[in-house]
Amino acid sequence: MSNARLGLIGTGRIGSVHATNIGASSEADLAWVADPFVDGANRVAAQTGARATDDPAAAIAAGDVDGVIIASPTPTHADLIEAAVGAGVPVLCEKPIDLDLARVDRLAPVVEASGVPVVVGFNRRFDRDFAAARARLDAGEIGQLEQLRITSRDPAAPPADYVAVSGGIFRDMTIHDLDMARYIAGDIVEVSATGARLFDAGAAQHGDFDTVMLTLRAATGALVCIQNSRHSAVGYDQRIEVFGPDGMLDVVNAPTSLLRSSTATAVESVGGPYQHFFLDRYAQAYTDELSAFVGLLRGESSQLATYADGRAALALADAAQRSADTGTVVAV
Repeated sequence: MSNARLGLIGTGRIGSVHATNIGASSEADLAWVADPFVDGANRVAAQTGARATDDPAAAIAAGDVDGVIIASPTPTHADLIEAAVGAGVPVLCEKPIDLDLARVDRLAPVVEASGVPVVVGFNRRFDRDFAAARARLDAGEIGQLEQLRITSRDPAAPPADYVAVSGGIFRDMTIHDLDMARYIAGDIVEVSATGARLFDAGAAQHGDFDTVMLTLRAATGALVCIQNSRHSAVGYDQRIEVFGPDGMLDVVNAPTSLLRSSTATAVESVGGPYQHFFLDRYAQAYTDELSAFVGLLRGESSQLATYADGRAALALADAAQRSADTGTVVAV
């Protein structure tokens, strides 16, 4: 079977990750790369042999791509999805679909009527340990889910100018954990969130939070706790705990070193910090996500987050923002 011909829109940090993974893939080739900042497109094209353009619409309409990956800034996502489905081109779009839930809802019937696959890049679904925890829960190993705890802390706060356009911590950062909550616990019916500004001047300047905690109630009655921080002295802190009446499943942090020392003053001291950032921690997940997208283009089923999943995660992020702003529990 011939390789899937992909278009890539956006050559920033995430776009570069996708370009590298496509270049290393035995299943896909990069046919087009588009970025209004054409120097970035030219750079990636020179490395991969793709054609470059400063016009994303040209790549979508070229007629020789089997699918497109949208890794451009969030305000461009909805329009690019609409253009792609109008041209009959399947889409893998980075999260979120848009910062405005109303815009997502207006686009939904267009996507549905087109019949064109549109999936959202919640790559943590492809973390092999998270996926294994869900599979073992579903297999009944620990009984019915009662509690799910998700911890996600970045190593350092983002620049203030990024915070200004990010949509806030719930839509930018917590949204990954909200999707993971749905992935493991199912539909969420209630959200309670609390936020604080403890250390980040950018968050304070733009009315955002740098530290948040959420409690969610699933339709099954299970409770979910999410804790986020924009900094972590120990590295990129990514853990989940899945608890039921018959046991518990833990996914712990990935270390940078497997060396441990034990002395009279410290037992089993780890030889290094945790992995530094998402590019390290989720490198394999991005690779597996790409493979799943290629499989989708070939008609295979996958665990890729659907457009509806992307909409649901954004709705939960909006509910968390309302809860934190008003101090109330928000029904979903």
